[in-house]
Amino acid sequence: MDYDELAVELLEKMNALHRTKAHIHVNEALCGEAFVLQYIALNGGSVLPGDIGSKMNVSSARVAAALNSLESKELITRRMDKNDRRKVIVEITPQGKDFAEKHWANIVCGATKLLNLLGEKDAKDFVRIMGRMTEVMPELWKNWSLV
Repeated sequence: MDYDELAVELLEKMNALHRTKAHIHVNEALCGEAFVLQYIALNGGSVLPGDIGSKMNVSSARVAAALNSLESKELITRRMDKNDRRKVIVEITPQGKDFAEKHWANIVCGATKLLNLLGEKDAKDFVRIMGRMTEVMPELWKNWSLV
């Protein structure tokens, strides 16, 4: 098998997929403000900003920007921890929880439609391969070099 040729085809298809509107919505759901809301909701409604950064693997500045935006939309609040004033607790508001639930349901609906369009065999293969990719990617990046 010519893996170089297959790699070029893979990259072309990934690039085409990356340009779709659906990809943008899924990316936002898994990496953006919607993810932050979903994360807070799934963790009892309150978390520390550092936990968000760790889960998303992003800088504290990026987390702060997302939290500022969410707070201005009244989807979260921030307060000092009573026991440790150095800590800030981020809490989801009822509006934020409602938004997170509706947004997640919309994303699941879209993923369900995608899998349905693929058909049972391809859908199962796709999910299996995505799982396999999550297993091998850490090894790839550990040894990654562009030279």
